[in-house]
Amino acid sequence: MNATAGSGMFSRTILPLASSRSDVAPMDSASSPVPELNLLSELQKRLGGEFISDGFELIEFGEPQHDSWSDAPEFVDAFLPFAQATGSGSFYAFWRLDDRANLATLPIAAFGDEGGIHLTGRHLRDLFCQLASDRPLSVDWGDAYFAEYEGYHREREGAPQAHQSYVAWLKQHFDLGPVNDPNDLIKAALDEYGAQFETWIRPFI
Repeated sequence: MNATAGSGMFSRTILPLASSRSDVAPMDSASSPVPELNLLSELQKRLGGEFISDGFELIEFGEPQHDSWSDAPEFVDAFLPFAQATGSGSFYAFWRLDDRANLATLPIAAFGDEGGIHLTGRHLRDLFCQLASDRPLSVDWGDAYFAEYEGYHREREGAPQAHQSYVAWLKQHFDLGPVNDPNDLIKAALDEYGAQFETWIRPFI
């Protein structure tokens, strides 16, 4: 299933998620079970810790960040944290809604540092396109959304160059780029998985 610029959501054709790619790091040398994240980790190391997008940074894969929300095993096991989402402590995690082998195709959830757990992407490539837009994520009890760029939040030396390197990396490895509005991808995730997610999570929070 491909989405094109004609949908109003993407700026270019999205490659199929299941395609096999020779430029993705092999699993036996991986630091996580998600090859795409291992590629991104290599870029992050080359950039010396500069944020590739506002507030975003990979963290130790699968390390529980969410057990304070609920210690129910079903809840803890259902999320795989993998990245800091904001400078204030919000983070991204894969939601394991089923037992599929390709974790990169799982929906993305954002946990807010002050509350709220919301779906923000249908899969990892949605997040990659959102990061290319370089807009700060806001998460509260009500919803999650990408705020408008304010200018001041990316003035640290090295930040613009790091983001440009990321955009070039994304084009090189996945033929993807920034979306016109990253919130369109949040809406797409809610349209596809929102009702299921709300029903599933209600007993835990």
